[in-house]
Amino acid sequence: MKKIIKKKSSRDYLLFVMGINTGFRIGELLDLKVTDVMDEEGAFRLFLDYENKQQPIYLNEQVRRALKLHFQQKTPISTDYLFQSSRGHAPITRQQAYRIINEAAKHVGVTEKVGTHTLRKTFGYHAYVKGIAISLIQKRFNQATPSDTLKYIGIDKTEQQKIDVNL
Repeated sequence: MKKIIKKKSSRDYLLFVMGINTGFRIGELLDLKVTDVMDEEGAFRLFLDYENKQQPIYLNEQVRRALKLHFQQKTPISTDYLFQSSRGHAPITRQQAYRIINEAAKHVGVTEKVGTHTLRKTFGYHAYVKGIAISLIQKRFNQATPSDTLKYIGIDKTEQQKIDVNL
């Protein structure tokens, strides 16, 4: 999916990469502005302070590479939305974000339902498989119980999970 989206648009690729690497809700992603990810000197921030999050969100190397690619193709203006619509100064809509993700999934043959929440769930699933405590993922997702979070990310509690801890 990444390759398909990357060929189409650096903005859409950035949306996908940020979605699967930060765990943001789609509304949170679409609210981001250039100043949220880039400082006054033009350097990418390592952490994103978002008003609804208790802790800053780490922008890993994959996100910073996608930002670099996007800003090589589009000169950033600090007041612009990060995922700005081509039809004005507003961000793309939630519906447009859904279409971007859904069309890429169909293109690669995914038959299951895929949408913007899939990005967030993917983040949670991979965090869990890599050994991040479900309580931390639950906190990031602001969910009531660990079992809610496990269900949300598609983990069967009775199933034995292999955990990859790479320190």
